[in-house]
Amino acid sequence: MDPDRSAWDVIVLGGAAAGENAAQYASQFSGLSSVLVENSLLGGECSYWACMPSKALLRPVEVVDAAAQLPGVSAHLEAAEVLARRDTVINQLDDSSQISWALHTGIDVVRGYGRLAGERTVVVSRPDGSVRTLTAGHAVVVDTGSRPAVPDIPGLRAALPWTSRDVTTMREVPRRVVVLGGGVVACEAATWLRGLGASEVSVVYRGERLLTRQEPFAGTLVGQTLQDSGVHLHPGRSLSLVKRSDPRDTGHGHIHGGEISVTLDDGTIVVADELVVAAGRIPNTEDIGLDTVGLRPGGYLRVDDHQCVQNVGGTWLYAIGDVCGRALLTHMGKYQARIAGEVIAARARGSSDLPSSAAGHIGLPQVVFTDPEVGSAGMTEQEARDTGMDVEVAEYDLAALAGTYVMSAHYRGLAKLVVDRADDVVVGATFVGAGIAELVHSATTAIVGRIPVSTLWHVVPSYPTVSEIWLRLLETLRAQRRTADER
Repeated sequence: MDPDRSAWDVIVLGGAAAGENAAQYASQFSGLSSVLVENSLLGGECSYWACMPSKALLRPVEVVDAAAQLPGVSAHLEAAEVLARRDTVINQLDDSSQISWALHTGIDVVRGYGRLAGERTVVVSRPDGSVRTLTAGHAVVVDTGSRPAVPDIPGLRAALPWTSRDVTTMREVPRRVVVLGGGVVACEAATWLRGLGASEVSVVYRGERLLTRQEPFAGTLVGQTLQDSGVHLHPGRSLSLVKRSDPRDTGHGHIHGGEISVTLDDGTIVVADELVVAAGRIPNTEDIGLDTVGLRPGGYLRVDDHQCVQNVGGTWLYAIGDVCGRALLTHMGKYQARIAGEVIAARARGSSDLPSSAAGHIGLPQVVFTDPEVGSAGMTEQEARDTGMDVEVAEYDLAALAGTYVMSAHYRGLAKLVVDRADDVVVGATFVGAGIAELVHSATTAIVGRIPVSTLWHVVPSYPTVSEIWLRLLETLRAQRRTADER
């Protein structure tokens, strides 16, 4: 890479997983030159502080739990070895392999903090204090991501709580932990903390159930398993005061000081060694120069189905990943990046045949790697009804399958399909249970492809597998329809 180069076809502001995909599709697959501007580790949150380390921590807990369900099988967990393997998965927080991949792919990399400085222009503040100005011939793609939100609760910030970055890179397992939040990060963190040996884990959340963006039974089943494992749940509660003795910033993953006293809004006091804040995320848009292109700093960037930022004049600015707020999921950000890269390339060659990301957002697959796992695609029943859709639903007990009985005689789970009665297509699916993660792709295929229920009937699942749930759900739909016809 030429250190004096200043112009590329495409500049990607932020080098997380989505940004890498955007640059790849612009350069490798479309012939445009591209550069990634990154101030931290190339690969971003998912590679080092979110998806990868969290799954590395959850997988051993899952294996030990599965072994406990089978007579004649035993397994034990060594927390120190689990943490060491986590470090291997995140490459010891070293992005040199990511840099090598980018350069080998034909993508340049510029280290430093980048900000927009007018149309197709990015100014980079470099680690050595110098400033470098870059210009884009065709497009700038914003992939600056998001960061954990820390609520304005008396004493909370002064107590230096852990965020998702700390709990995924923890150097030791706290004995007593309070987790604030009831979403995906909170539930997964509570699962691995308890599984890795934390003796007291308390989860405090405002809602009446966990995972409120999923079907109600998902949060209920996850909550039951957490309680069965000894986790204390505090639904409908918030924090009113946090106090910590000797708070000190000891770095990511280290316990930040002395004992913490957490007072809930009902007066309950919980004492812990660490407090994990998992209360949502904030897009990183305050200090990226949005004001220089006529946009207000802060908040999500509004995009169209080509991932093009609206209200900037022209079609040169794109946003992908968490920063555009459409779906805060790595795989969806990477999908948006592929669309953006193809759109940029098409516009560069003067084509009006532009791909759209609308269909992919209908599928919206997600897996929560708790115990039990929660997998979903499309809409929940309530979301479908809120659109005015004529909705038909089918539910089935996953424990009634031969495949799940082989996995465990004590299997617990539930599945649900949401069907648009008018078009006879699946618009939503949720699976809760061990080993259901791989079911999500088939559900996404059915939803995005708008495969009629009558056609799905001929998609035969293998026996005995968990995928047999598709047959049982479709049989349930048939039975319900026959009963309705007989009335």
